[in-house]
Amino acid sequence: MNSDFARIITLQRKERHISQKQAAADLGISQALLSHYEKGIRECGLNFLVKIANYYNVSCDYLLGRTNEPEGKTISIEDIPDDDGNNKMPSPEIINFNRRIINNSISLLFNLAQKANSITLIKEVSSYLMLSVYKLFRIVYNANPHNDQKLFRIPKVIANDSANAIISMSEADIKAASSGIALDGNDCVDNFNTLYITTATLSKDYSQYSSSLLNLIKRSEESISRTRAKYRSDDGSEN
Repeated sequence: MNSDFARIITLQRKERHISQKQAAADLGISQALLSHYEKGIRECGLNFLVKIANYYNVSCDYLLGRTNEPEGKTISIEDIPDDDGNNKMPSPEIINFNRRIINNSISLLFNLAQKANSITLIKEVSSYLMLSVYKLFRIVYNANPHNDQKLFRIPKVIANDSANAIISMSEADIKAASSGIALDGNDCVDNFNTLYITTATLSKDYSQYSSSLLNLIKRSEESISRTRAKYRSDDGSEN
C-alpha cells in the first residue's frame, strides 16, 4: 500500500477547495470509494491512477511519491540554479542582504567541507542545514491553520523534536569528524591543514564568499552580545 498516494490525493483536493463529494462525481466513482483511497484503506488500479493524475493535472510519479515535483520533474545537482542572493525580490533591502550573506556563507562552509575531503563532514553539514530549514519552513507553514498538514509525511507533533534529535546527532558527528575522530565506521578529517583558516586565507581562497561570512560572524556576535547584556540587565546581575 502506497501511503504517499493517499496523502497526496487528499492534499491536491483540499488545496483546490474541492469537496470529496464533487471530486468523486467528477472522477466517476462513489464518495465512499474515494474516501477509502484518501484514507489508504483501498488501493486503486492503474486506470484510476492515470485518471486522477489527469484530473489534478499532475504526474503519476508525483501521486506515488516518487518525486516532489507535481509535474514529475526530477533534477540533478547540475540542474539546480546557483542562487547568489542577487535575485530581485519585492522585499526590504535588509532581507536581501541577510539572504545574500547566509547563502554565500553556506557556500563557503560546503567548500571547506569538500576541501577537508571528508564524506562524513559533507553529509552531516548537509543534514544539519536541510533539517534546520525544514523546521523553519514548517513553523511558517503552520502559522496558517488552513494550510493542510498532508503536505508532510511526518505529523507535526513529532516533526520538530525528531528533527532536533537528528540535528544534534549531525552536530556531534560534525564535531567528531572535524576533530579527526572516526565514529561508527565513518571517515574523518585526516589533514587539519585543509581547515587552517585566517582572514587572509578566507579572502584569498574564498574571495567570492569571504565578505559575506565575515559579515555574518559580525552580526551574529553582535546579536549574542546584545542578548547576553539584556539578560544580565534583566536579572539584576549588573546592579
